[in-house]
Amino acid sequence: MSTVTNAALRSGNPPITPLSFNSNQSTKITLYPLSNYTFGVKETQPEEDPSVLARLKRLEEHYTEHGMRRTCEGILVCHEHNHPHILMLQIANAFFKLPGDYLRPEDDEIEGFKARLDERLAPVGRLGEGEAAGDWQIGECLAQWWRPNFETFMYPFVPAHVTRPKECKKLYFINLPKAKTLSVPKNMKILAVPLFELYDNTARYGPQLSAIPHLLSRFNFEFVDEDGKVVAATPGSAAPNGHIPKVKVLAGDDTDMKEDEPEQPQEQAQGQTLGSAQEPAQEPAQEPSQEQVQNGTS
Repeated sequence: MSTVTNAALRSGNPPITPLSFNSNQSTKITLYPLSNYTFGVKETQPEEDPSVLARLKRLEEHYTEHGMRRTCEGILVCHEHNHPHILMLQIANAFFKLPGDYLRPEDDEIEGFKARLDERLAPVGRLGEGEAAGDWQIGECLAQWWRPNFETFMYPFVPAHVTRPKECKKLYFINLPKAKTLSVPKNMKILAVPLFELYDNTARYGPQLSAIPHLLSRFNFEFVDEDGKVVAATPGSAAPNGHIPKVKVLAGDDTDMKEDEPEQPQEQAQGQTLGSAQEPAQEPAQEPSQEQVQNGTS
């Protein structure tokens, strides 16, 4: 199998394609190139809390009045050189986070999440012309992280001794369209981080972001270029019925770009040529027996 699709294959030594290996697989996801998206800036959005202690104090006040805090963040995926990249925000050149935020107590989960995404990434001014509010395709929930106490630690499970978690953060897959305009606040940066950079890099990105490659490994991707053609895909699909990869003549006598027919063995080809040019050999005449000779003389 190969990541290169049959239409884009140019190798003279095509790979062997085994049977399909996509049983019980999630729906294939189409990724578009990073160059399809336009990025701008908008007014600064200062942080609500000046310190970590202040943020935890506000969380405690929220829990006392409204119960467990609900937080939603989005995993926005595109590709660069046929490798998935995650769009994320960087604050103060050090802190990384996914787009999204906590929901207001009165907000519906999905509609409130769309409003939070608009606050962070929706374009403004001329860049925002033609962009509808809340135009986000919210996909599957890929992970849930739980905050058991008023502290910075979060876990992908509820500890056994905890019955009243203080916050639940959900990570949703966001299906990006073929083209979209995004704007980021001036005090933040928007980055396209490749999966290989996130993988096993807890020291830089923390346990939540470094786990994203694991979360996305369940999906098969197809990578589309700027012209809308699928140029690569996650291996796993079987070859089309009756399809045999062949070498294509890109330059030379065959100007119609026809596929070469497989060559026949030299001996077989010579045999066919000789057989068509020569007549079948006649059987040699048998010598007369002794009885036939005697009868003939008598």
